[in-house]
Amino acid sequence: VQLQASGGGLVQAGGSLRLSCATSTRTYYTMAWFRQAPGKEREFVAAIIWSGGTTAYADSVKGRFAISRDNVKRTVYLQMNSLKPEDTAVYYCAADRNLVPGVREVRDMDYWGEGTQVTVSS
Repeated sequence: VQLQASGGGLVQAGGSLRLSCATSTRTYYTMAWFRQAPGKEREFVAAIIWSGGTTAYADSVKGRFAISRDNVKRTVYLQMNSLKPEDTAVYYCAADRNLVPGVREVRDMDYWGEGTQVTVSS
């Protein structure tokens, strides 16, 4: 499974960005976004079950970020609003073969894409 993340960039605090993750498979997975800031561990951001659309979010992004998917384009999106400097990180998309709703850990994920940098200036 190939995952290709895109959409990162530089934005001012309070701004918005939309990340995309294009997949190479038509198999159903739980898709997730993680992020890793310099000097910190990779952390969970959001997840969506491809087949039913059930979502889960980290507390730090609830109400600001929204994960969605386009079944035709086989692409998962992360809409990020009200961005804060602490959202600055490399964002990664990942896939989990288990179709179970809820928060994910790094060890749960079976496939990873390359990251895309998001920088939020104050």
